[in-house]
Amino acid sequence: ERGQDKKDEGRGGFKRGFGGRGGPRRGDDKDAWTPLTKLGRLVKAKKIKSLEEIYYHALPIKEAPIVDALLEAQQKKLSDEVMKIVSVQKQTKAGQRTRFKAVVAVGDLDGHVGLGVKLAKEVQVAIKGALVDAKLNLIPVRRG
Repeated sequence: ERGQDKKDEGRGGFKRGFGGRGGPRRGDDKDAWTPLTKLGRLVKAKKIKSLEEIYYHALPIKEAPIVDALLEAQQKKLSDEVMKIVSVQKQTKAGQRTRFKAVVAVGDLDGHVGLGVKLAKEVQVAIKGALVDAKLNLIPVRRG
């Protein structure tokens, strides 16, 4: 039996499990957000409670869930609108390659607005990417 294990070892046998490298597994829990930046950790630990604190210190927002968490803590809802979808084509040897460019605007109807642009092979992917980009580009609007 031991000789059989040795024989299968070099042929891609599943003797030692999958994986091997890499840290914690991603994708186990879809709802849970694990912050990747220092700002994200501060927001998740509730040390930063509003977007104004981030703007005051001119910190760059690198993760979209930061915006979601802060607006959720203030009981504000982020509304989004797809402004434009354009098909762009690139000429290649084999013909044209069509991709879709999506422009999305987001805002909380309380002085914060963001604009995101994304190019992708499929419309839905472009819209989702533009939504994330818009959250990252959220800025305060002076009123009055």
